[in-house]
Amino acid sequence: MAELKLFPIGLQDFSQIRRNGYYYVDKTDIVYKMTHTDRVYFLSRPRRFGKSLLISTLRDYFLGKKELFEGLAIEKLEKEWKQYPVFHLSFAGTKFTDLQTFQIYMNYKLGEFEEKYKITNKNGYEWGSRFSELLKAAYEQTGTEPVILVDEYDAPLLDTMDNSELQLVLKQEVRKLFSPLKDMGGILRFVFLTGISKFSQLSIFSELNNLKVITMKDDYAAVCGITKEELFSQMQPEIKALADKNNMTYEEACAALTKKYDGYHFTENSPDIYNPFSLLNALSDSKLINYWFATGTPTILTRLIKKYNMDPESFDKGFPATLEMFDSPTETATDPIPLLYQSGYLTIKKAEKGSRFILGFPNDEVRDGFCKSLLPYYATELVSKNDTFLMRFSDALEEARLEDALKEMKAFLSSIPYNAEKQNENHYKTLFYLIARLCTPYVVKTEETSAAGRSDMVVETESTVYVFEFKLDGTVEEALAQIDSKGYLIPYSVTKDKNGNDKKLVKIGVSFDSEKRTLGEWKIVE
Repeated sequence: MAELKLFPIGLQDFSQIRRNGYYYVDKTDIVYKMTHTDRVYFLSRPRRFGKSLLISTLRDYFLGKKELFEGLAIEKLEKEWKQYPVFHLSFAGTKFTDLQTFQIYMNYKLGEFEEKYKITNKNGYEWGSRFSELLKAAYEQTGTEPVILVDEYDAPLLDTMDNSELQLVLKQEVRKLFSPLKDMGGILRFVFLTGISKFSQLSIFSELNNLKVITMKDDYAAVCGITKEELFSQMQPEIKALADKNNMTYEEACAALTKKYDGYHFTENSPDIYNPFSLLNALSDSKLINYWFATGTPTILTRLIKKYNMDPESFDKGFPATLEMFDSPTETATDPIPLLYQSGYLTIKKAEKGSRFILGFPNDEVRDGFCKSLLPYYATELVSKNDTFLMRFSDALEEARLEDALKEMKAFLSSIPYNAEKQNENHYKTLFYLIARLCTPYVVKTEETSAAGRSDMVVETESTVYVFEFKLDGTVEEALAQIDSKGYLIPYSVTKDKNGNDKKLVKIGVSFDSEKRTLGEWKIVE
């Protein structure tokens, strides 16, 4: 058996990865192209997508550490390996909850540079003046142009999204830091800034009039993340190990990795890109679980969805959007779409003519994690109570105990605290969708649509397809009649189990009592 690679789990430092023999997906040809094309760049990508690793790769390249790049694409491209003074600022990892936190961080970082270049701080909290002096001193003392690398520039702004007053203060502080860069343009070799979100150039980077935004440029689509080609050409032994551990064929493991972690497209002609954090963890552990989503619940995003009353089901099916709808400044957005897209919870599923696109969930990991994070809002805030219901409901469905499953749902819905403001028909429609998405690890489809529409909830297990129709203050007969008249069963009439046999089709008509806010009667027809 081939020796398995040592993956750099949680490690985002190029130097450590190369010195300690960790596996590195070679992006240095793109690094060379970038550093020899323009001088001032901005790149937006979701969290844990390799932005910090890219920044540290640029840092070591500009520090002239040729030995770290042996065997990589750039070794044949670069001839000079010149050393430059590098100013590396990272706002990742610090929680900016007040102005003082920002001031402490900036004093510490600029203080380090001032000590290196023997400068006494005479400008206090005037970050622009201090940074300007540093850049001039570095240029004069070394005779070479300084390089500026800023990772997660927007962390202070995202941390304060629910406090507009503090966000405005920190926005001004960040802008002060970058203000001298326009006048320094003549002596700067390279400037590279990364972030998750896209705050308007006017509010942050108004002085950087030559800023090259490469977020949606095809040439740089794969600069972060792992492409399908990189995965299947370079990680075959690890895929085989995952397949063996999970009793899968190699082909089944490839399909499972694709379904779980693939699906990102950052530009119009982007290759398929896998979430690198989840993919490397899955191959390292030989497990197919939700790694990326488990590292941070999108509280800001769920708050936005509640505020704008958006339907997560549309993210599943995909919805049309213009470029202006999602590639727009965060602070001017009138809905959550830009932040959802920039944060990696939505991606480009298809590029259409002109500037029209279809956006949707990139993969199962994001879909399931997102739905689970929304459930406390639509059901009960007690996560353990939601999870207990989902386990009991899914077990009952898998064991074909349909009466028990419906009794579990009735009890669960009855226990949800009443909120007249939000518990309307759309609220319950979304709740049923979330339950269907989360109720069982065997679920294959919940979004199939017939020519005439779709049922309220479809759950497909290994042996059976259950089609539910809920009638608000109606009868079970009306619900069953709608399943028949609309042809909701038609998409599943040729569905096979793993042995090639037809799956059992079961339709369930349910009356929903709006006054009691739970299930009334139901009827099951096989």
